[in-house]
Amino acid sequence: MEYFLQQLINGLTLGSIYGLIAIGYTMVYGIIGMINFAHGDVYMIGAFHTIITFLILGWLGITWVPLALAVVLIISVVLTAMYGWTVERIAYRPLRGSFRLAPLISAIGMSILLQNYVQLLQGARNKAVPREYGDPLQGSFELLHNDGFSVTLGYKQIVIVLVTVLLMLIFTFIITRTALGRAQRACEQDMKMASLLGINVNRTISITFVIGASLAAVAGFMVTLYYGIVDFFIGFLAGVKAFTAAVLGGIGSLPGAMLGGIAIGLIEAFWSGYFSVEYKDVATFAILVLVLIFRPTGLLGKPDVEKV
Repeated sequence: MEYFLQQLINGLTLGSIYGLIAIGYTMVYGIIGMINFAHGDVYMIGAFHTIITFLILGWLGITWVPLALAVVLIISVVLTAMYGWTVERIAYRPLRGSFRLAPLISAIGMSILLQNYVQLLQGARNKAVPREYGDPLQGSFELLHNDGFSVTLGYKQIVIVLVTVLLMLIFTFIITRTALGRAQRACEQDMKMASLLGINVNRTISITFVIGASLAAVAGFMVTLYYGIVDFFIGFLAGVKAFTAAVLGGIGSLPGAMLGGIAIGLIEAFWSGYFSVEYKDVATFAILVLVLIFRPTGLLGKPDVEKV
């Protein structure tokens, strides 16, 4: 029982990170009906911004951890959001009226470009959080102890889950209760009609990419604190799994993206804990296939309605 609870905590933590990245996928798909395959690499860039900002603050002598964490998070989100805006302007906007395959190929090309761009600038070696910051948010609560096994809940795990829930509530409110959210939903239904009604479609889509990139930056920030190390390739696998989470939960649904992320995290944690860790990715994608066979729209997705 104790081991089960520990894996449950680990799975919820990992799933929260996948869910944040998956929201970016599902927001873009919900509005323009296209998958931003460069989104995982935007998350990777957010993680590198975290490391670089930590290094700069250490060089400036700012080592008080609460101040450093706040500054790093703000700078990482702002800079990564600029990358999200740039990806939309370069890889998507010029091809919006083209055939459906063109933006997909462009996004894959942008993903490869961002990977190699970071590798050339930062090198292929792993990058770690500077020593002067130690292990930010270290420490944990001991929930249970039995037969030499302790169930612990780390401070970092608490922060990751709370931040994820808070951001989920904030962006759900934005989409359901604000003018921006109404514009996004109008663009999702019919971009041409939304434009005729006075909605700035280009600006709405750009803001959506910026929001998705900001969430990816927060995920990159939390992953850097959680593991303490990043490399230029972390965006690929995380992006694929976040996309899987978005599809599993129902592409186009924000709660579905978060539910799918939690599901993927739990599958990985329990499979790694009770079976072979080498096959955790196989288990994840096998369950995705089974869900899509019996529920093609995902857990919370809705069938597409053909407009005539």
